[in-house]
Amino acid sequence: MSTNQNNHEEEVDLGSLFVIIGKGFSKIFNFIGSIFRGIFHGIISVLLFLRSNLLKIAVAALLGGTLGFFVEVTKVDAFESDLILEPNFKSTRQLYENINYYNNLVKQADTVAIEKVFDLDKISAASLNEFRIEPVIIDSDIINAYDDLLLSVDSLTIKSYDYLDFEKSFTKYDYRYHKVTVSAKKNDVFNKLSNVIISSVEENAYFNRLKVLTNENLNRTDSLYRENLIEIDSLREVYMRVMIAEADKQSNGTNIDLGGQNSTAKELELFAVNKEINEDLQEISLEKATQYEVINVLSNFQPIGSKIKGVTNNYAFLLTGFGAGCMILFLLLIKLNRYLNSYEK
Repeated sequence: MSTNQNNHEEEVDLGSLFVIIGKGFSKIFNFIGSIFRGIFHGIISVLLFLRSNLLKIAVAALLGGTLGFFVEVTKVDAFESDLILEPNFKSTRQLYENINYYNNLVKQADTVAIEKVFDLDKISAASLNEFRIEPVIIDSDIINAYDDLLLSVDSLTIKSYDYLDFEKSFTKYDYRYHKVTVSAKKNDVFNKLSNVIISSVEENAYFNRLKVLTNENLNRTDSLYRENLIEIDSLREVYMRVMIAEADKQSNGTNIDLGGQNSTAKELELFAVNKEINEDLQEISLEKATQYEVINVLSNFQPIGSKIKGVTNNYAFLLTGFGAGCMILFLLLIKLNRYLNSYEK
C-alpha cells in the first residue's frame, strides 16, 4: 500500500515538474516573440510615418538640394596634399601639437601669423583651409613595439603585462608613420609648408641633442665593430699560418706540436664571430639611415595639390540630407507634442 502511494507521489512530482518546465519554455518563446513583434511594429510605424509625410519630406529635401546646388556652383574649389613622416626620438607628440597650432591659426584667420610662420604672401596665407594629422595605422607596429618591450624587460615583469593590455595602451602617438594633410584654396602653396613643419620639431633643443648623441654612439659602435673585424682577420691569418706549418711538419714525419691542433675549430669560431659582427654592422647602418634626422620624410607634399572631390564634400548632397533630416525632426516633435497633450488629458 505504501509503495503504491510513493509511486503516486513521484508521478505527481514529475507531472508538476513537467508543467513548470513547460511554462518556462512558454514564457521564453513568448518573450522572443514579443521582441520580434516589437521590431516588426517599429518598422511598420516608421514606414507609415514616412508614407503619410513623404511629400513634406521630399519638398524639404528638394529645397535643401537646390540651396546646396547653388552653394556648390558658387563655392571656391579646394585642394589638398599629404605629407607622410616618420618621427624619431619620441617627437610625435610635439609634431601633433605643432600641427594643431597651425590649424588654430587657420581657424582664427590669423593670416599675419601664418605669413610669418611659413614665409608666405598674404594671398597664399589666406588660402589655407585646414591642417590635419593622423597616424598611418599598420597593425604590425603594435606587434613590433610589443616585441621591443619583451626584449627590454625581464620575463617576470612581462608576465603581468600581456599583449592585450599593451594593445589597449597603444596610442596614436606610438605608430611609426603619420600623415599630415593640408587643404587650401590655392593648389600651389603646399611645397612651401613641409620645411617649416619639419624644422619646427627638429629645432627643439632636446630632440636635436638626442639626435646628435644617438648618431655619435652609432658611429662609435660602427668604428669599434670595424676594428674588431680587422683584428679577427689578423687572427685568421695567424691560424692559417699555424695550420700550414703544422701540415708541413706532419708531411716531414715529425710530431712537433706548434699549438695548432685546434686551429681548425678556432678558425670556424672566428668565422662565426665575423658573420655576427657583419650582421650587427648591417643593423647599425639601418639605424644610422633611419635615425640620422629627428623626422624622416617618406613622402613630401606634391607641388600641385589634388582637387577635393567626393559625395561627402558635395553641398548639394549634404544639404539635401540636412533638409530631409530637419523636416523629419520637425514632424517628430509635432507628433511628440500631440502625444503629450493627449497624455495630460
